[in-house]
Amino acid sequence: MKIITLFTLSLVIFGPCLLHSESMPVRPNILWLVVEDQSKHYGFNGEKLVRTPVIDALANQGVVFTNASVTAPVCSTARSALITGMFQTSIGAHHHRSGRGVEKIQKPDHVKLIPEFFKKAGYYTALGGKSDYNFVWDSSIFDARDWSGRKKGQPFFAKICLSGGKARKQARKSKTIPHVTASDVKLPPYYPRHPVVLEDWAAYLDTFTLMDQQVGQIIDRLKKEGEYENTVIFFITDHGVSHARGKQFCYDEGMMIPFFVHGPGRVKGGAVRQDPVLHIDLAATSLYFAGIEVPKYMESQSLFGPNFKARTYAISARDRCDETYDQIRAVRTRGYKYIRNGYPDRPHLQPCAYKDNKGTYIAIREWGKQGKLSELQEKLLLALTRSEEELYDLKKDPWELNNLVDNPKYQKTLGEMRQSLDKWIQQSGDQGQTVESEEMYDSDMKVYLQGMIKSGRSERFDEIKKNISLMKKWWKEGK
Repeated sequence: MKIITLFTLSLVIFGPCLLHSESMPVRPNILWLVVEDQSKHYGFNGEKLVRTPVIDALANQGVVFTNASVTAPVCSTARSALITGMFQTSIGAHHHRSGRGVEKIQKPDHVKLIPEFFKKAGYYTALGGKSDYNFVWDSSIFDARDWSGRKKGQPFFAKICLSGGKARKQARKSKTIPHVTASDVKLPPYYPRHPVVLEDWAAYLDTFTLMDQQVGQIIDRLKKEGEYENTVIFFITDHGVSHARGKQFCYDEGMMIPFFVHGPGRVKGGAVRQDPVLHIDLAATSLYFAGIEVPKYMESQSLFGPNFKARTYAISARDRCDETYDQIRAVRTRGYKYIRNGYPDRPHLQPCAYKDNKGTYIAIREWGKQGKLSELQEKLLLALTRSEEELYDLKKDPWELNNLVDNPKYQKTLGEMRQSLDKWIQQSGDQGQTVESEEMYDSDMKVYLQGMIKSGRSERFDEIKKNISLMKKWWKEGK
C-alpha cells in the first residue's frame, strides 16, 4: 500500500478506506466537482469509447463507489438535496424548478446549507456554476465564484458545476479531443439504432472527454497553487443522461451516477466500494473531513469514520418536472430495484416540452409510428400506461427490461422492497405523497411561460400551455 511520505507516521484506521494522521493538516480544502447530465460512462467505470485519463487517475488514486445514486434524477431537486444533505422530499424541494413565482418554498428553519457550516468554521466558500435551488436562500453564504479571494492559509469549500452532457454541441465541434464515431456506439437495448439517436449518443460520449480536459485544468491549478495534496475532491454527476429512460426517471440510467472521493493521505487509494450510497452523502462526508460536527437532523451519512454504517438500500424520487406532473419512488439494493409509479394510468413519456423537442424523442416517436421499433422498445418507451409496481433482478437484468412483480419466485423480495419504501416514506416524511396545490403549480407555470418568451423560445409557449391544461384535466379525472 502506497502512502504519501508526509503521512507515513502514526496512521490510525478510522473507517472503510480511510487514512488519518495526527500530523496531517486538520482542515483540508473541500472541492465538489458536479457534472451535469451524465450517467456512469467514464473510463474508470469501464467505458471504452471515451478518453478520460485525468479523471480515471483521480478515481484510481481514491475511493470509487460503484453503487452511487442520486435522491432525485433531475437537476434542481438533486441540487437542493445536495446543498442541504437532505432528501428533497423531506424539505419540500421535490418539484423541479419550483418556488420561483409568487408562491415561495421555505425550507425548514433548522435545515442549513452546507456552505453555512464551512463559513462558520472559517472556510472561504465558493460556488462556480448554477445556483438555482427550489427554496428561498441567502446567496451571501458563498463568498465568490472561486477561491482566489481567500486569505493566505485559509481553507476553502468550493462547488464547481460543469456542463457535462449538456455540452454535446461543444464537444462535437471541439478540435482538441478524439471523437466517437456514431456507428461504434453500443446503445442500451431499449433504444433504437436510429441515426439521430446514434449521433446523439456519440456526441454525449464526447462530453466525457471534454469534461476530462476541464477537470485537468482544475487539477493543474490546484497543483500550481500548492493545494492539491491538501484538497479532498468529490466527483459526481447530478443525475444520468438526458434520454427516454434516463434523466427524470428512476431507472439506473437516470439515478445511478459516477462517484469517487480523492484525498491524498486521507483515503486509501485504489479502493472500490459496493455499498449503496447517495449523492447527498457528500454533505456529511465533507463535514467529517473538515472536522465539523454533522448535525443530527441531517439525512446525509458520512462515508468514512468511526461511526460509518453502510446503507442497505438507496432511495430515488421523481416528482413534477416543469409542467409535467408525476410521482415515482425507487428503492435500490445491490441486487434489486423496486419502482412504485404514483400515476400508472399515464404514459411513460408524458407530454413535456423540454424533452419532446429533443431530436432523440422525435426520432423514437417517428420510428414508433412507422413500426420500426422492436416490440421491447415499443413496450418500454411508448406504452400508454405503466405498471403500478416494477421489480428488477439487477444481476440477471441490468437493463431493467423484465418486470418481476407477478413472478411467484420473487414475492418475498417484492414484499421486502415494498416495506423498505413504506418505511422510508413514513420516517422521512415524504412530502411528495401530497399533491402540489394548484396555486403553487400555477405560480411556477406563470414564471416558466414568461421564461420561454424571455429566452426567445416563444414557439413553446402554446405547447406548454396545452400540456398544463392536460395535467389539470388528468387531475380532475383522477388519472
